[in-house]
Amino acid sequence: MTARSLRSGEDAEDADEFDVEEALALVKEDNGAAHRAPVPPGRAPEPHAQHKATPWTEARATAARAARAVTRSARRAPVSVRLEDALGLTLAAPLDALTDLPSFNTSAMDGWAVAGPGPWAVRDEGVLAGHAEPAPLTDGEAARIATGARIPPDTTAVLRSEHGQTDEKGRLHATREVVHGQDIRPRGQECRSGDQLLPPGALVTPAVLGLAAAAGYDTLAAVPRPRVEVLVLGDELLTEGAPRDGLIRDALGPMLPPWLRALGAEVTAVCRLGDSAAALHKAITRSDADVIVTTGGTAAGPVDHVHPVLGRIGAELLVDGVKVRPGHPMLLARTKENQHLVGLPGNPLAAVSGLLTLAEPLLRTLAARPAPEPYTLPLRDEAHGHPYDTRLVPVVLRGDSAVPLHYNGPAMLRGIAAADALAVVPPGGARPGQEAELLDLPWASAGIGVCFT
Repeated sequence: MTARSLRSGEDAEDADEFDVEEALALVKEDNGAAHRAPVPPGRAPEPHAQHKATPWTEARATAARAARAVTRSARRAPVSVRLEDALGLTLAAPLDALTDLPSFNTSAMDGWAVAGPGPWAVRDEGVLAGHAEPAPLTDGEAARIATGARIPPDTTAVLRSEHGQTDEKGRLHATREVVHGQDIRPRGQECRSGDQLLPPGALVTPAVLGLAAAAGYDTLAAVPRPRVEVLVLGDELLTEGAPRDGLIRDALGPMLPPWLRALGAEVTAVCRLGDSAAALHKAITRSDADVIVTTGGTAAGPVDHVHPVLGRIGAELLVDGVKVRPGHPMLLARTKENQHLVGLPGNPLAAVSGLLTLAEPLLRTLAARPAPEPYTLPLRDEAHGHPYDTRLVPVVLRGDSAVPLHYNGPAMLRGIAAADALAVVPPGGARPGQEAELLDLPWASAGIGVCFT
């Protein structure tokens, strides 16, 4: 953000953080080692200084391709999961009906099962749900019936309770016309045994769990969740209490595991390693997770060990920096044939940017989840952009527009904590009324209990 974009004191705070980030340009020494070179304050890095960084859309596509390569080569076997454990997984096989639905003719309402024209003589014994098939009705006969109960053979229709009345002799009369078959759910009305209810790849939602149970399932064949190990780096991080003595609270340790679960992952461990190259090397080489997520250490400072360790183990860098703000030092590497590492920047909002840019398409594809349909909304206010890079800006949705939020600097979570989505702002920024692509946040689109299970 440049000086001309300042609008208030809170924007100035954001701008200070943004200027510091922009004042560092990635360059190469003669020996090939990356380092940071200062750029005069108030000036953005020249395009050639970021020539290695991958465009934002290309980085997301690269992450998805990396996951597809794993699923093709590894042939990850489906797992059989109990219904109560299947929420959020993806079906690995068609959901075929194991029975007709309904499996017998049932009453759709409380009332009377009637046979032939009225008035009707009412049986003493009614018909309740869960009971065996009742005796047939004869013409002129009726039986009290409950919703969901089996229809007696030879029933003409079900007369709703509010549409019938009895006379002094106990005979039932209809108060409106009775249509043949009314309020009877015939066997197989919803499906026949063997019908495909849902295809492979469908996301298991609460409604899918209900449908599967109704269709006779106790377990589902599902794509296993990708296993993720989180490595939190940084000697300066506290795990409790207020910041003190140059130390800060770790915001990513509490935030990342539920967010990764929202992206379809199983978080197997959260390890705090500090700034130790040896500990990082040991953790990466010993991990059997499908995806390793690191926080911090992706730049080229004196304690930024991610690049050197990846080089030491012979990892393949698929994405080394992304043309996005915040979060441009993020990376994606293939550490083993079927294992990837997503390196997130240490600043909290920059880490969120890395999650949505690299981790989301990688984990979504590994979990065989469908890609969300892209959509746009007009911005109500101006969204300041970077001269050359995409910028992700927290927004709230108000009616048919998106409102950019303040407190959107790389180290800030105040904006994203109030946001419904992130707006994808192109280089140069977006004016009021301009359409912007939006990335939904999990809690805004699915609900806390659903998306974080």
